[in-house]
Amino acid sequence: MLKLYYATGTCALATYITLEEVGADYSAERLSFKDNQQTSPDYLAINPKGRVPALVTDRGVLTETPAMLAYIAQTFPKAKLAPLDDPFDFAQVQSFNSYLCSTVHINHAHKLRGARWATQESSFADMKAMVPKTMGACFALIEQRMFRGPWVMGDQFTICDPYLHTLSTWLEGDSVDINATPKIADHFKRMSDRPAVRKVMDEQKA
Repeated sequence: MLKLYYATGTCALATYITLEEVGADYSAERLSFKDNQQTSPDYLAINPKGRVPALVTDRGVLTETPAMLAYIAQTFPKAKLAPLDDPFDFAQVQSFNSYLCSTVHINHAHKLRGARWATQESSFADMKAMVPKTMGACFALIEQRMFRGPWVMGDQFTICDPYLHTLSTWLEGDSVDINATPKIADHFKRMSDRPAVRKVMDEQKA
């Protein structure tokens, strides 16, 4: 059985949804950031980075969302969540997810995690003020140049879709109007209607 460590409101949602999409045998353990459980000795023994998500497999622990999503796609090939038989197409999936991880997520993190990059309160305020602009620009780029439709990679639902949906849930809090990117807004609505997404969202509310 796989075990996912997650916290609500984080990028761990993408892996959580994907595990449900493929019908994996898994369990999910919620960590409380309010109680700093991500930096507890027990959790640091699992993930020394002190971040979520972490996915415990029979071969060890995986961290970083793009790696976990690729692992799930390859472990459950019948779900067809990635073009595993085409190296270039699979690389494009990885490219999209890497952009979400290395650029979009970092821009979002400047709102509340400024202490990772600076020490002055004025710097924190400046970084926070930039978030609507940088996040809006990222989603505009995705809408105009990266999103194929109706799913991220075209007709086939892939591991890119739960990841984009997850980061889309942050837009309102980042003062970005998702309706400014109508294709992504439509994607968000269709994702929200998927049984796996509804189940995971209900479980996170429990």
